[in-house]
Amino acid sequence: MTTAIENCPENIATSLCGLRLDSPIVLLSGCVGFGEEYTRVEGFSNRQVGAVVLKGTTLEPRPGNAPHRVYETPMGMLNAIGLQNPGTHKVVTQILPSLDFSETRFIANVCGSIIEDYVEVTRLFDDSPIDAIEINISCPNVKEGGVAFGNVPDMAARVVEACRKVTSKPLITKLSPNQTDIAEGARRCIEAGSDALSVINTVMGMAIDAESRKPVLGNVQGGLSGPAIKPIALLKVHQVRQVAAPHGIPIIGQGGIMTAKDALEFIIAGADTVGVGTALFYDPLLCKKINQGISDYLTRHKIENVADLVGTLDLGKDAELGACYSC
Repeated sequence: MTTAIENCPENIATSLCGLRLDSPIVLLSGCVGFGEEYTRVEGFSNRQVGAVVLKGTTLEPRPGNAPHRVYETPMGMLNAIGLQNPGTHKVVTQILPSLDFSETRFIANVCGSIIEDYVEVTRLFDDSPIDAIEINISCPNVKEGGVAFGNVPDMAARVVEACRKVTSKPLITKLSPNQTDIAEGARRCIEAGSDALSVINTVMGMAIDAESRKPVLGNVQGGLSGPAIKPIALLKVHQVRQVAAPHGIPIIGQGGIMTAKDALEFIIAGADTVGVGTALFYDPLLCKKINQGISDYLTRHKIENVADLVGTLDLGKDAELGACYSC
């Protein structure tokens, strides 16, 4: 017997770069393949989320990193997949036509080792039914491209500026937490033409097998996701909000969201929408629970819609952002 799929509660509908979303939940790149992986789970539907970000896509096919690629950590997960994907041409010509664009919004995730690669992939997705394009300048599990671009504001801005010239679709820049000043990086990307910001990508880390005294991951280092990085992500969203809000630039807040309470904290910190990824490995039907939890909170606090809750963090009169908290 097939489980009936319920629609999202009406009061959680929102928008991103002018696109109406039925839910503030965005499924994150790399966690749901090319939009079809979780549709095989009974009770799951893309109609339960506002948007799906497709797997990171490069111009040419990539086999990805050597194993091991995934390692579970306390309260999180390390991954070093290495952008395994079939290449942009196959995604555009074979995968996109198989997606049901009436269910949700689909966002491409663009990756490259040089600026010219980013530009060409963006151009190809511009001539497709994709709803928006996310520029992945911060992927920590490749040896070239992502890390350098994402951690140097000048280089990040150059990528955004170049991609902006070849597409009229909304551009979302995925910011790295591994840079010195994420607010400055955000500012430069906004000036270069980014329409929205994803905050944050995974935090770089590693795991060691003490018996063999070797790295667990074939790539040595990988991206840490899950609840372990939530406090970092919340702070980064709050910091980026200070430079994004004056320009009307929306934020997709992400990093360790497991519950409706987590999602609400990100929204209060300044996220217009919230990204869910690692949590889906634990509970594929989590999105429905988060939707209902957000809806119940809005009703309980007599808040009409999600947008009215964004950035409502009460810092108090004595708060001093940037002060030293280590001692």
